[in-house]
Amino acid sequence: MKAVLFPTDFSKNSVNAIHYAVALLKDQPCKFYFLNVQKASSFLSDDMMVVSSSATVYKTLVDAAKTSIENIILKLKQKFKNEEHQFFSIVDYDNFTDAIQQCVVKHHIDLIVMGTKGASGLQKVLFGSNTVRVINRCTTPLLAIPSGCKYQKLKKIAFTANHIELYTTKTLATLSNILKSYQAKLTILHLADSNTIAHKRADNMTFLETHFPDAAHEYIDVVDKDIVDTISTYMKDQNFNMLAMVKKPHSFLERLVHSYTEEKIAYGFDLPFLVLTNPES
Repeated sequence: MKAVLFPTDFSKNSVNAIHYAVALLKDQPCKFYFLNVQKASSFLSDDMMVVSSSATVYKTLVDAAKTSIENIILKLKQKFKNEEHQFFSIVDYDNFTDAIQQCVVKHHIDLIVMGTKGASGLQKVLFGSNTVRVINRCTTPLLAIPSGCKYQKLKKIAFTANHIELYTTKTLATLSNILKSYQAKLTILHLADSNTIAHKRADNMTFLETHFPDAAHEYIDVVDKDIVDTISTYMKDQNFNMLAMVKKPHSFLERLVHSYTEEKIAYGFDLPFLVLTNPES
């Protein structure tokens, strides 16, 4: 049974991502964990200052969050009616990414699902979203759903291959499972730039041809090009339903200076974006 984590702030964008994911997994046995993380600033709001004790404040916040989660769960049960779907409510008072990491470990989470609002400019991309922070810190596959994106049956998935690291069956397991579940067609987009390592490209080609023998291959030269615009235009022209990419281990400085990163690409698309991770990195 797949375990899926929904970090939520109850925003329209967050709830949309939840509905997309449950629709995606509507025929599969799943445990869905809904996580709301309270911030310290919540305790200082004007509305809460009238409450007599911090314990009462905390209980008030937790009860309100649990009620909001239960409302979401009720609507999901009414819409999808899958008896093999189990729903769990979690409210935490912690650092956002730490709370997610704890849930991942405790509940053996297979996939994190979050919404993205979209942004422009490097500062907003790097610092403006909890989704970006989770992408950077977590080692569990994450599915990012753009605002307003509605579920459509998966028919065509693109996977970007940059050949900086070697791929493994564990790294691509989530992608493989999605392809098998939906009989979707895979296109591998080979990104040729100065970071490509020749011998790893050769090894990866052998790996990909062995594990995805039916995949189509396209080659994109990204030197002196905006990688986001290039891939986005290609995917829209070819009617793709999802983009997948393996997260590369970047330092903070590298994330600032690289011409393309997972963060930029995640915000540059209006399609679901699957971030895969290397468990051994």
